[in-house]
Amino acid sequence: MKNGTITRRCRCTDPETGKDLGASCSKLQSRRHGTFGVFQELDPAQDGRRRRFRRGGFETSTEAQEELDKVRALMAIPEKDDAWGKTQISNMLENCVKDKAPLPDYDETRRRFQTGQKLNSKITVAQWLDTWLAGRKRLRKTGANRYECDIRVHLKPHLGHLRLDKLRVHHIDKMFDAINERNIEIQEQNAQRRAVQAELKATPNKGAENRARRKWFRAQLDAMPPFRRITGLNTQPHIRSTLRAALNVAIAQQVMPAFNPAAHVELLPGTNPKALIWTEERIARWLETGEKPSPVMVWTPEQTAVFLDFVAGDRLYMLWRLIAFRGTRRGEACGVRWEDHSAKGHSLAIATQLVQDGWEVHEGAPKTDSGIRLIALDEDTNEGILTHKTRQQREREAWGEGWQDTGRIFTQEDGSLLHPGKVSDLFERLVKAAGLPPIRLHDLRHVAATLMLAAGVDIKIVSETLGHSDTRITRDIYQSVLDDLARDAAEKVVQLVPHARKQLAAVPEIAPKTDAAPQLPRMVPPRKGEALQQNRSA
Repeated sequence: MKNGTITRRCRCTDPETGKDLGASCSKLQSRRHGTFGVFQELDPAQDGRRRRFRRGGFETSTEAQEELDKVRALMAIPEKDDAWGKTQISNMLENCVKDKAPLPDYDETRRRFQTGQKLNSKITVAQWLDTWLAGRKRLRKTGANRYECDIRVHLKPHLGHLRLDKLRVHHIDKMFDAINERNIEIQEQNAQRRAVQAELKATPNKGAENRARRKWFRAQLDAMPPFRRITGLNTQPHIRSTLRAALNVAIAQQVMPAFNPAAHVELLPGTNPKALIWTEERIARWLETGEKPSPVMVWTPEQTAVFLDFVAGDRLYMLWRLIAFRGTRRGEACGVRWEDHSAKGHSLAIATQLVQDGWEVHEGAPKTDSGIRLIALDEDTNEGILTHKTRQQREREAWGEGWQDTGRIFTQEDGSLLHPGKVSDLFERLVKAAGLPPIRLHDLRHVAATLMLAAGVDIKIVSETLGHSDTRITRDIYQSVLDDLARDAAEKVVQLVPHARKQLAAVPEIAPKTDAAPQLPRMVPPRKGEALQQNRSA
């Protein structure tokens, strides 16, 4: 490799001719006059064209020498006999001159060269996130949708324009600061919209003045942003996890330096809702205010008995019982197949589930690897499933050719798949009709955990039955339930001593209403010969 040179020149011109004096300028004898430049011969282009690296404007010869040393170090990265590598480095240096860009980092360039990557790669965070997501082919559809949402809504708008190798911790911190500021703005706008809606609702329809006020309120609502959800503290860790996973792959493929900035971002602590039991005091407070004490509420054993007695005649009774006693997830209960049931072994294998994506339903694997499990069934539940099979067979005969053989234990009356969303809606109507305090269908799974803990079942068995990957997850969710059970045990100990007993007010029982239980829309079986025609017309 030819040695480079350092030159010095000035912009002084001959007053008579107007031409640059160049090296003949007498002032160049002073070290403070003029600027320094570097010159380095590059390897010829593939077409044989001669190329040079030229750059000037350095205030001192030391600065110029440092630039020349960097150029020579970059040119020395390929082996002496690596003609192709030398050409690539020279191409990179030539582009730096054309683009007036600074020289790239030596270590980064050496890493890219050794791994066969583009030396002038300027891939952005947005481009890499698209590449990473496209390569995640084994993801469940719901997981892929969640990643796509994080990337589209948060990561691309805030970080997408940055170069991947220039992404730093402070960039990500700034993104979450902006998200939290946006949350405050959304909350204020939602509060304003609720206030206007309340004014509109309180204004009567009668009278010209009232109609004018209502018109003005409606105009105000039209001009306001719609109600929006904030990106809560429990959601933000998932956004960070998405970015962290994408950057880990970039590091593994040596697309960026071996430092993951997302792993060093600290977020505000979130709040995991704790399961609370519907006690007498909490029911009274709910009846007074209409507010649930916690997003996750659990029935007592007595309240659970009221519900199961109320839905005893429902065609999906065994589904409610299975969730209430064995804690299956909604999609798992809707997706369980007859081949998964062992009547002789009194067991049910959880190997698949129905997943709701938007309003579409598709079959998928359980939520986690630990979700694939074998759960034991008590005698009554096992016999109840067999009785349910007999009823399903009668429905199959009634529908004839219109029957859809999905192989599921729990189906619509024509054998078609249950829609998880509709099952949740039906459960809420049944709870209301039974006169019970409200819980979600997923909370019925929490009821199963409470019943097992109250019965003294070891927490490891409870965790395995629920499909948790670790007992710590079970303890985190049900710590408040465990505390309530501990207090109950303490009361029972005191009651063993007659003189130490307290006269406690009995918790009023919630009697089931006699109203008929609501059902999923009933399908009338077609007459013989009509089923096939109906299917064709549909």
